[in-house]
Amino acid sequence: MKSCDLPDTQNKVDTRQIIIDKVGIKDISHPITFVGRNGIKVPTVGNFTMTVALPENVKGTHMSRFIEILNDGPCEFTTTSFDKIIDKVRERLESDTAHITLNFPFFIKKAAPSSGVESMMDYQVTLYGELNKGESSVMMKVVVPVTSLCPCSKSISKYGAHNQRSHITIKARAVKGKELHIEDLIDLAEQKASCELYAILKREDEKVVTERAYDNPAFVEDLVRDIAVGLNTNENIDYYRLESENFESIHNHSAYALIENQK
Repeated sequence: MKSCDLPDTQNKVDTRQIIIDKVGIKDISHPITFVGRNGIKVPTVGNFTMTVALPENVKGTHMSRFIEILNDGPCEFTTTSFDKIIDKVRERLESDTAHITLNFPFFIKKAAPSSGVESMMDYQVTLYGELNKGESSVMMKVVVPVTSLCPCSKSISKYGAHNQRSHITIKARAVKGKELHIEDLIDLAEQKASCELYAILKREDEKVVTERAYDNPAFVEDLVRDIAVGLNTNENIDYYRLESENFESIHNHSAYALIENQK
């Protein structure tokens, strides 16, 4: 029997007259390529959530069409081309309201500060695509792990100071027509931290990073304020939400700070 001879249940009329804000697929993994700064292509695995709004008179959406969009490809994205997949959803699902979330690990090759040993450092990235009444927009988020060292502990301690891993989370939206690179946000966060992280460190490198952190103490408040200065002066950004969470090494809680700015 041909598919055209089978009943199309999704397209039946629904009489309850209730709009569904979001309906679609969640938590599906698919291979992607992300093109970063300088055109470097990074193969990785993306996790997608894809939804559309459903009118009050339609019984169901076409779930398989979301998967077809991914399989038809190409799943190669930049921060400025992500809206193309939103356009595909608009065409295939015939909706003027849609949301797409893509999570993936983004890898950067880094050289240790003294030995020069190279290793891959991963950063968790999220792209948010939204179609609202026919208008599309894209926002990005990156979580940057860094080291923070407590200024107070350094000033009162005879030996050393407590330090810990921290997560700097930057969610930003580029000005329409402007380009914003994930690496730019990563660089800014790492520059303002007490010290950046590396996947591989030799003994000579450990000496460098521990001393660098000691020479650059920063409260959680310092981290978000220093990074916010850089975000405020970036003319390619019109909105950001900036968070820092310090996983305190001598407490059973985290220190936390947030700055949000609609420029």
